[in-house]
Amino acid sequence: MKWEWQESSRLSGRAILNFWLACSVGYPMINRRQFAAGSTAGLALATAGLDRFAVAEEQSLSDKRLVALGVNALARAPQQSYFADGHRGASMISAHLMCVDNELGESTSNRIVALFDQNWAPSKLCKPFPQAEPIDGAEERIGKALAKGNGVLREVGHDAIFAMHAIKAFRMLPDLATEERVSGICDLIGAFKPWRDSAPSEEVAPPPFSDSVAASEYILKEASESIDRFKGYGQGFAGHMLTFGQSLVELAAMGDVEWAEGCRTAFRKYVTVTRLGPQSGDRKIKDHSFTELRPDEFEYWNNRGDKTLGIGHVFKYPYAFYDLLARAKDPDLQKELDAKAWNLF
Repeated sequence: MKWEWQESSRLSGRAILNFWLACSVGYPMINRRQFAAGSTAGLALATAGLDRFAVAEEQSLSDKRLVALGVNALARAPQQSYFADGHRGASMISAHLMCVDNELGESTSNRIVALFDQNWAPSKLCKPFPQAEPIDGAEERIGKALAKGNGVLREVGHDAIFAMHAIKAFRMLPDLATEERVSGICDLIGAFKPWRDSAPSEEVAPPPFSDSVAASEYILKEASESIDRFKGYGQGFAGHMLTFGQSLVELAAMGDVEWAEGCRTAFRKYVTVTRLGPQSGDRKIKDHSFTELRPDEFEYWNNRGDKTLGIGHVFKYPYAFYDLLARAKDPDLQKELDAKAWNLF
């Protein structure tokens, strides 16, 4: 009997355990010596492989574990590093949504969960809060905290991005909407400072965010042009065009049109900034190397190093990208963005 193990295998640890158990009760056409060698190897493979090919029951997305970890991180971020740790929290929620919405499959999802387990999940940032009863009106408080921005462009729109993630997370896991978490997230939203907050161009006129098709296509077109415009300067402008814009489309789609439209002026300011292109003194950043792999493929995540998550853009950008593409109805635009996606990911 030949035992093989390949990094690209889609077998989970559970599948290997099941195979070993089948052998232990009498696998046909296997002699005692083969069984002894095979069962020892199988047990070793099963236990050694659990870190990389996590048992589905332990790392299932059904319990929304990444969402819970992300909420904890968002709420604790203002006590630590509001900007970087807020990104980490939002990225865990984004990763869960990306896996579920795009049906990425067990191997891909398990690899993504494993990356969080190897990095932020065990940290103080994500640890549980004390048990408490959920409060009423949690989403309303977060929406009002966002509305206090009153059209000011605050640090690339992260107040809106994080608010959307928090509101969506509390609707998915309402028992987590405790006073301590809600207060922490409201503090996080209020921590963002004005950034390049100049009057928007009159030519920048996005469709209503409640028109998810038109708004998504508008945002994707702006992102596509930003990719070309900022070659050699990194793709943060294009990436945040996706995440900022998608957060407003998502808010409107959830029924929170008032909060989404309350950010219209800030978003118009951001589009105006990106249309200006690189400015004198902007830092040059090496472009990504070309690859045909995409974040909806197992190989993309398997090829990433275990410590290459940055502050979480590797999850936030593709979640927004795929969500907007799913809403848009322009096949030519989808083809154009897919050809450029390697610049972002």
